[in-house]
Amino acid sequence: MAAKKLRRARLSQELCERLSRHQITTCQDFLCLSLLDLMKVTGQSYGNVQKLLCKVSLACAPKMQTAYEMKVRRAVNPSSAFLSTSLHGLDKVLHGGVPCGSLTEITSPPGCGKTQFCIMMSVLATLPISMGGLNGAVIYIDTESAFSAERLVEIAGNRFPAYFDSDEKLFSMTCSVYLYRELTCGSVLKRIKSLEEEIISKKVKLIIIDSVASVVRKEFDTKLQGNLTERSNFLARGASLLKYLAEEFSIPVILTNQITTRLSNGPAIQADLVSPADDLSLSEGKCMPGPALGLQKGLARGGSMKIRVAKSPVAPFSTFFYTIEKSGFVLQDGKDQTNLTWEGTSPALQNIKVRNTALKDLLPDAALPRTTDETPSNASSLQKGKCNLD
Repeated sequence: MAAKKLRRARLSQELCERLSRHQITTCQDFLCLSLLDLMKVTGQSYGNVQKLLCKVSLACAPKMQTAYEMKVRRAVNPSSAFLSTSLHGLDKVLHGGVPCGSLTEITSPPGCGKTQFCIMMSVLATLPISMGGLNGAVIYIDTESAFSAERLVEIAGNRFPAYFDSDEKLFSMTCSVYLYRELTCGSVLKRIKSLEEEIISKKVKLIIIDSVASVVRKEFDTKLQGNLTERSNFLARGASLLKYLAEEFSIPVILTNQITTRLSNGPAIQADLVSPADDLSLSEGKCMPGPALGLQKGLARGGSMKIRVAKSPVAPFSTFFYTIEKSGFVLQDGKDQTNLTWEGTSPALQNIKVRNTALKDLLPDAALPRTTDETPSNASSLQKGKCNLD
């Protein structure tokens, strides 16, 4: 809440402009100054500065609300509580879809469709509320130059052909998706800090960052002293700002993350992981109260891919088969998924299963868990690291 712009703290425009000339633009900037500094910057008396401090403090302080008030607000306007994924089984498990007011993390090895999912969600957010959308704009921060406008139009036209039945509607939809290509950690953080006013002016209903890991891994080598701390600070600052935006404007924020596994001191291995738990995962921090979804390529069942609800405050640990088609993600409802759904919300509680041949060649037999349902005791160190291999 301290990231709130002073312009929204009901201060006069003249005062905001004066403070802006001194690089004081947020409530945090204002509240971190001493009374003497504020008197110099604002040119006001001691008493008036104290009144300004109270006003700014009240503007950025979290508002108290009861559980009953939260429940009533969602019951009155249930469409504002979730953004539907249009995947019926997944929406049912998530109690409606991607939650508004919190962060959702999409995690997988490369090539599983994270960007495809984000593009599909961009289309869905622009739809009218009567169709399960949010009737708003989308801010899409692309750190890998992977976004495709052609794919956006293709998904829209094939997923909702009756609605996008004219070039005018497709044009209107594409004009509602604002793309920013940010290729460094500094530019990503700067962009996030500038989003508050854009959310208001452009009526933004969804924020997507694809992906978090891309810029972080390029700039921070954890082998160098101090880099791990700097990287953690960057992730914490970014997550905190995004959490504020999500809660303040009651909109969903979707982040994608890649998985690369490093076991003990061995080499990095790209594996078929099922858990979004990772050294770059935001879901492990207190700033990430929303769900985390893991995408996975399967070697069995004809190479089907799986989407897993790996962590959620409301949903059990669940799995769904999916394919990626012209219309985006499509769940394979005909497949038997009864043996792929577990109770519980933490993937760390599930048995570890190894199927990756490269992993078996690199590790001694004693270090690998058996393929039966029983998890051996010597895999406990892997469980603590939340590296679930399937």
